[in-house]
Amino acid sequence: MSENRFLSGITISTPENHSFLEDLQGLVTGSMLNCMGILVLKAGGLLTGGTAGLAFLAFYATGISFGLAFFVVNLPFYYFAWRRLGLFFTFKTFAAVGLTSLLTAIVPRFLVLGDTHPLAGALFGGILVGAGLLVLFRHGASLGGFGILALYIQDRFGIKAGYIQFCLDGMVLIASFFVASPLIIICSVVGAVVINVVLAINHRRDRYIAM
Repeated sequence: MSENRFLSGITISTPENHSFLEDLQGLVTGSMLNCMGILVLKAGGLLTGGTAGLAFLAFYATGISFGLAFFVVNLPFYYFAWRRLGLFFTFKTFAAVGLTSLLTAIVPRFLVLGDTHPLAGALFGGILVGAGLLVLFRHGASLGGFGILALYIQDRFGIKAGYIQFCLDGMVLIASFFVASPLIIICSVVGAVVINVVLAINHRRDRYIAM
């Protein structure tokens, strides 16, 4: 009986819960979409908000690998993810961040993007990242970052998460003036807007209940 229950948890889903295999493909699919979105943004010389924005700043300022920078800057946020959203969410997020970081380091060896206009990079890269995040959210994961910290501070100190997220992303944007031109910054803002529009329109818990 216990063996059958274990096997059913791996392969069988319910209206409320994904199976293990469904979550696995969701993490892989979401990470691949995020990787492609990041590479398109990178080809356009763009930045973005959150920890991905910090990783882009480190990449443009020092030349360090984006994948390595992205993985490292997310490390402190796993504690807040565990405290706020639990062990399973934290584990899935760690896996998604690790896989995305690995893919952004490996994929350029096999798939080379040519010169990309910043506005095109913002539109297509933003859609890809938004779709990738949407897949991860629907499988109980994320790419870590400021959102988790904002939720933790909101619970701990009563400050609205939206205000905290806005301030943190604003700090990244201010720092970007030291490494990017006004055109790049404007197009980066467009890319961030596209990402959030994709999420705002498509991420509806009342329409999608499986986790």
